[in-house]
Amino acid sequence: MGFFKKTRHTHARLNVPALVQVAALAIILIRCLDMVMIFSTLGVHGISEFIHRSVQSWNLTLVFLSSLLLVFAEIYCAFSLVKGRNWARWVYMLIHAITTAYLWASSLGYGYPELFSIPGETKQEIFRTLMMQKLPDVLVLALLFIPPSSRRFFRLQ
Repeated sequence: MGFFKKTRHTHARLNVPALVQVAALAIILIRCLDMVMIFSTLGVHGISEFIHRSVQSWNLTLVFLSSLLLVFAEIYCAFSLVKGRNWARWVYMLIHAITTAYLWASSLGYGYPELFSIPGETKQEIFRTLMMQKLPDVLVLALLFIPPSSRRFFRLQ
């Protein structure tokens, strides 16, 4: 049983492993749920105030636009994963390495702005909270890199 299945109407169709499909769907759903939770928490007035605050300086505008770009890049990676693009899983991992490092630095007072910091009394408490926030993304990365069927799927493409 290979990854290609011939049908009468098409030449060869890509059979995506279930774990890769689950990972891609999870990326999209996690990001959509994040957006729904942000809109639910802040409301329309809070969102407009957040955007207004974000465009007060070049640094804040850059961070705001970068965060939006990263969300769109993650969703693009999810669609590319289903197409068997190996670079997509590496880009997805790089995005999470960057965001984790930025959140860690911002929470310790090295990053800008404080809006993207994680509250906590000690470094250990901040790190634990950060890892709990990143747990869904770590599980998605595990689905993309650990199972043999996922590795084989990306190797054959």
